[in-house]
Amino acid sequence: MRPDGWVARTGRASRAPGGYGPRVPDAALAAQLLVLAEAPGRDTTRLDPPCTPEQAAAIAEAAVADTLDAVRATPVARRVVALDGEPGDLDLSGCAVLPQTGGDTGTRLAAAFADAMDGAALPTLLIGTGTPQVTPALLAACLDRLVTTSRQTAVLGAAPDGRWWALGLHAALEAGVLPDVPTARTDTAERTRRALEDAGLTVLDLPELTDVGSFPDALAAAAACDPGTRTARVVAAVADAVPGDGAPGQPRGTVTAPSARSLA
Repeated sequence: MRPDGWVARTGRASRAPGGYGPRVPDAALAAQLLVLAEAPGRDTTRLDPPCTPEQAAAIAEAAVADTLDAVRATPVARRVVALDGEPGDLDLSGCAVLPQTGGDTGTRLAAAFADAMDGAALPTLLIGTGTPQVTPALLAACLDRLVTTSRQTAVLGAAPDGRWWALGLHAALEAGVLPDVPTARTDTAERTRRALEDAGLTVLDLPELTDVGSFPDALAAAAACDPGTRTARVVAAVADAVPGDGAPGQPRGTVTAPSARSLA
């Protein structure tokens, strides 16, 4: 089942922007979306090999652009991008832009929540830019799942590699557990869940999504994207140019096991 078929059943709902696609819940209008993003070209080594640096950069840029398109099309009270690096030609229209703090991943995640929620005490869903298959309907439903539950509830979207791609919280203080959770591990999502539960929160699941962390993962994420998206087009073009389907020396049609790095 495609992730955009998952829609919360609570509250009123309206059509996605433009009147097409699944109905999206209005509760998302009482929340904000927070995107942790790296400027294009900042981190493309995860796709190399088999991609050249130029191919890896093209995939990363497409993923960022498609993610921001979905965020802009999501009915939500506020959109924030916590950006690492200079924006360059990145289209950040419709979003408040905040610089990322320094430190390790957990520290940056906690700081992004704190900065985004300072002066805007809205339930907040944080995502990265490595899941370009997200849709406005999916994001609105994830926000709805957060907003229509108790303030003592968090929502967490795991990735197949054991890490996570989305985290929703009601208060910035709750993100204070993140610097103590080891990241880039196969048990990061489970450790994050336990840390939130130990802090007194109930953690609800969001749909599982594959993060673009390796070329096999890029193929899987692109397959879940609409064919007209940048990610689908760029990944298809790169797949035609690299040997095999993600590992040098393998015949086309062979896909290696994923080794993605998700948001955390």
